[in-house]
Amino acid sequence: MILIALGANLPGPDGRDALATCRAAAAALDALPGLRLRALSRWYATAPVPPSPGAPDYVNGMARLALRPGAAPPDPAALLAALQEIETRFGRVRPYLHAPRTLDLDLIDLDGVMRDAPDPILPHPRAHLRAFVLAPLADVAPGWVHPRLSATVADLLAQADQAGVRVLG
Repeated sequence: MILIALGANLPGPDGRDALATCRAAAAALDALPGLRLRALSRWYATAPVPPSPGAPDYVNGMARLALRPGAAPPDPAALLAALQEIETRFGRVRPYLHAPRTLDLDLIDLDGVMRDAPDPILPHPRAHLRAFVLAPLADVAPGWVHPRLSATVADLLAQADQAGVRVLG
């Protein structure tokens, strides 16, 4: 199971809002070579982490991908590069750490691979601390267990600060 977190809090260069951008990005994930979108979470509105006065709330979700029949497992660095290319197509710029963004795609888990270096670190090093990642992850993979911590997504979510995380619609 491949888990990709999606987030955005700025309009895209084409003027679409953050939710529309995230939906279009999910479709782009389904078009990645060898991968197939198997599940998409509900969408969540979340406060920026860390707090950023004046920054709009994020739209966050989670995509669960699987290999297409006959496809080889993706190389983590190559998959990260593909995600960053999608971000660039959707107008992502990186002016400073934690800047508002048109699209953010984070590789959370790649079939339980544990990797400390080089990038990407797997599983994502802060995913277990963030309710805006864990809530949508629980939607698409309720039985997921953190590969390093051996904790379920439900247990991690129960320990996370869920203030500012709410289901859209």
